[in-house]
Amino acid sequence: MPLRIAIQKSGRLSEASLSLLRDCGIRIQRGKNALIAPATNFDLEVLYLRDDDIPQYVADGIADCGMLGQNGVAEKAVEVTTDRKLGFAGCRLSLAVPKAVDYPGVAYFRGKKIATSYPVILGEFLRKHKVDAEVHEISGSVEIAPNIGLADGICDIVSTGSTLFSNGLKEVERVMDSEAVLISQPGLSGAKRELLDRLLFRMAAVQQAQDAKYIVMNVPTEKVAAVQEILPGIKSPTVVPLADPGWKAVHSVVQEARFWEVIDQVRAAGAEGIVVLPIQKMVV
Repeated sequence: MPLRIAIQKSGRLSEASLSLLRDCGIRIQRGKNALIAPATNFDLEVLYLRDDDIPQYVADGIADCGMLGQNGVAEKAVEVTTDRKLGFAGCRLSLAVPKAVDYPGVAYFRGKKIATSYPVILGEFLRKHKVDAEVHEISGSVEIAPNIGLADGICDIVSTGSTLFSNGLKEVERVMDSEAVLISQPGLSGAKRELLDRLLFRMAAVQQAQDAKYIVMNVPTEKVAAVQEILPGIKSPTVVPLADPGWKAVHSVVQEARFWEVIDQVRAAGAEGIVVLPIQKMVV
């Protein structure tokens, strides 16, 4: 039996999930409007579902695993295993109120009405802060609730904040941070577990490559040791003699977050002719 993975059937999260599978070397054969599609070169089937349904399908064993936002997992509160954060679809779930409100703190919401599509997460947040508020569960167009008198504030997903701004709202409390994750059925074992581990291995290789750069530089022989101290590489830098006996080529991998800091340091240590290359996959 193939490994069944559930993803959102449409939208940005669906596109990013399929892109990650392609980067993992998996080709999906999908007919128009098909809700299930096999891979042609990996023992895997994709189920295209509403993101709200994915946690339950995985918990019930209909799907072996799934890709969706952490907010969706937390809202359904079903028993699943979170195997990996996927590094895309970053956002936050936040409370927002009309711009004109002089917001004093979370106590503002006592006795107020809050519109949200995330009543479970919001309810836990309010209990944690000992705030008794009236929660109105609605789906879609949450931002208009204060403008039509349905609620005093909202709790909704925020990426850039532009949607809040255009609806006359301001973000006042961050309830939780979220990104895409891969979840699986608890206790998944045997051949299915082996397939999932192979998929996770490929995902790790893709993500590690996205967070790193391959750099090559020319370094005077007498300065190689100093440059090596700056460049750990995966295990250690690769040093190759050049035709000129006074120079070496030093190869290394640098994490994106430290890239410019490292470049400044190796230049100061004597490196020249630095070439930066993208990495497609990185298996460690």
